[in-house]
Amino acid sequence: MSQERLIEIETGILSENDRHAQINRRRLADLGAYAVNLVSSPGSGKTTLLCATIRAMTGPVAVIEGDQQTTNDADRIRETGAPACQVNTGKGCHLDGHMVGHALDHLGIGQDTTLFIENVGNLVCPAAFDLGEDAKVAILSVTEGEDKPLKYPDMFTAARLALLNKVDLAPHCDVDLDLYEANLRRVNPGIEIIRTSARTGEGLEAWIGWLASEAAAKRRKTAAE
Repeated sequence: MSQERLIEIETGILSENDRHAQINRRRLADLGAYAVNLVSSPGSGKTTLLCATIRAMTGPVAVIEGDQQTTNDADRIRETGAPACQVNTGKGCHLDGHMVGHALDHLGIGQDTTLFIENVGNLVCPAAFDLGEDAKVAILSVTEGEDKPLKYPDMFTAARLALLNKVDLAPHCDVDLDLYEANLRRVNPGIEIIRTSARTGEGLEAWIGWLASEAAAKRRKTAAE
């Protein structure tokens, strides 16, 4: 297949995805919901941190859970009391706007809900696919290496916020947390960073405060339009 044909196919796929994403965005705006697309590599502690976040939050929460196979993570989310819809992508390496739209149909979320979309563990493909979210939040474990943002710049450039996770392990991993932050800002000078640990609770208050602030700002903007 020629390069021109590959570009044409890719453009068509992304264009169709963007159409579904815009539908999702309008649906969520009508509900006053705030949607976060959680992205990371496998093993970053994404689900564990999400469970701790939900337990510490007030107000309605719902989760769309993306994995290639199993319902393990959705089952863990439901144990917190939050509704969760599992989306299995099979051989697919990311969620797309159409999948998220179907998940919204099943969830039936209410007004002013915080919607977490936990994407498939992958730092490449999810960067290119808009799901209708208000923000991408990248979760980066301290065990992954300080150069991870430099190796996968597209994802960290697309993210509004980075959660530098598992900081309780930093003393045991011989890592430089300041270097992690410096490399994040090399690829995205405007990125916000919060250091977190689900085990100790470090950073949870700041993370939940960020969510509340962003959701309130969205509602004010929507009301003014």
